[in-house]
Amino acid sequence: MHLSHDDLTQIDEAVLQELEERALRALSVKLLADLKEAHERLGQNPSNSSRPPSSRAPWEGVVASEEVPDSGEQSPEETREPEDRDAPGRAAEETQEQETDRSSKRPGQPPGRAGHGRTQRLTVHEERHHHPEVCGLCGEPLTASHDTRAHSAHYMIDLILPSAEQAGLQVVQIKHVYQARRCGCGHWTAAQPAHQGPEDAWTVALSERHLAGPLLVALICALALRMRLSRRRIQEFLADWLGLSLGVATINQCVHEAGRALAPVEEQLLTEVRASELLHADETSWIENGHLLWLWVFTNATTTLFRIGRRSQDLLQGVLGGLFAGWLMSDGYWAYRDYDQRLRCLAHLLRKARGIEESLDRSVSGFGRALHEHLDALMESVYAAREGPPPRSLRQQHAAALNALFALCLAQAESQHAKTRALARELLNDWDTFWVVLDHPDLPLTNNRAERALRHWVIARRIGYGTRNAQGSRVFATLASVIETCRQRGHSPWLFIAEVMRERRQGRPAPVLPPPAAA
Repeated sequence: MHLSHDDLTQIDEAVLQELEERALRALSVKLLADLKEAHERLGQNPSNSSRPPSSRAPWEGVVASEEVPDSGEQSPEETREPEDRDAPGRAAEETQEQETDRSSKRPGQPPGRAGHGRTQRLTVHEERHHHPEVCGLCGEPLTASHDTRAHSAHYMIDLILPSAEQAGLQVVQIKHVYQARRCGCGHWTAAQPAHQGPEDAWTVALSERHLAGPLLVALICALALRMRLSRRRIQEFLADWLGLSLGVATINQCVHEAGRALAPVEEQLLTEVRASELLHADETSWIENGHLLWLWVFTNATTTLFRIGRRSQDLLQGVLGGLFAGWLMSDGYWAYRDYDQRLRCLAHLLRKARGIEESLDRSVSGFGRALHEHLDALMESVYAAREGPPPRSLRQQHAAALNALFALCLAQAESQHAKTRALARELLNDWDTFWVVLDHPDLPLTNNRAERALRHWVIARRIGYGTRNAQGSRVFATLASVIETCRQRGHSPWLFIAEVMRERRQGRPAPVLPPPAAA
């Protein structure tokens, strides 16, 4: 760079007007060189520089909608001449045939090809026999006195948690044997694995007939969600440390099955979120199959709910609806304005004020400095009011400063500086929400609770690049909600997930979330 930060702060329109033509031309050459270099830096990405893929912004390289407008221009593939000039249409025909074959091919191996079964053989530690209770034909009770024969069986691998007698996890294999009994009427009735019925919103089954037991499913969820491991890394971990050979598809099925099992728990979370006296809300970008969505969080002192969807008023209304009557701490997204008892995060405002204060444009830096000073004084007054009642109300103490700041925002609402103009209008649009703490000093000044709740999952997004489909997004949000809520309440999320898996596989309702642990 030819011009330093200090140089640019001293250059404005008035200085340029006073320069002689020769000096102005020389300055223009420097500015042009600096501008080109800045554009080159801004244009750097993982595909044309040494920047790591994780530095790419979430919205870069994703599709905002599935509809792509037709520009009328030919693509490079359409304008390129075929390599075989003696047969001009052959290359295009071969390409079309290949694309047709690829699009018509169904996933999976062709019919008739030898399949792959489970090759790992583990010791059976326990056998559990299941018997039918009534005759499937006449309805008469069936007892041990009736003729019995084995009907079917399956193996389940599960874990035994550490105890005083044994340190570390223990892997066990349980053989479930389903018996058939013959009634006096001559009908054989066979016991069947318990399961939940199919649901239109889910493509994964929820059944007792599964290779992974409840605690093993909970461990896989912990590795996937809390430890942020990919399916391949989970497979490697289980093989290296527990001696288990599980396929990637089985591991993925475990995670999705846990999401379906926990789906009813979301209703409890939703009810508690809507009943909050103080709720923090925030959203961050999320990628689903290359499309840009948003990860929303709604959290209070004991409950956290995540949702993945569009950044829209419909999603917000779907979570809060017209039932929410508490205080809502949020950012400046316009959809939040439907709620009367709303307050804004002053930390966001403070960061924006610092940015304008440090601007190279001296004509607007004073606005940032005035806002920064006012926020510092206001926050100091609120902290003091929390220690003891002030001699007069905070609203009266800051009345003159607020009036001056309001006039300053009106003056900067049409500023030529884009960030200053945007901040001034933001303040004017949500004026009352910023100063609610003057009347209620006990309310929070920042939205740190929501930002902290999002931080772990933002890292997971950077590592895993989002989700692949709508079911994967729902599973991720559901598991994240249960994990965060259990941790807030001082309980193990993994034991709760295992308990839910156990009950739901038996066709019974999901247990309720545990209450907050006593301090």
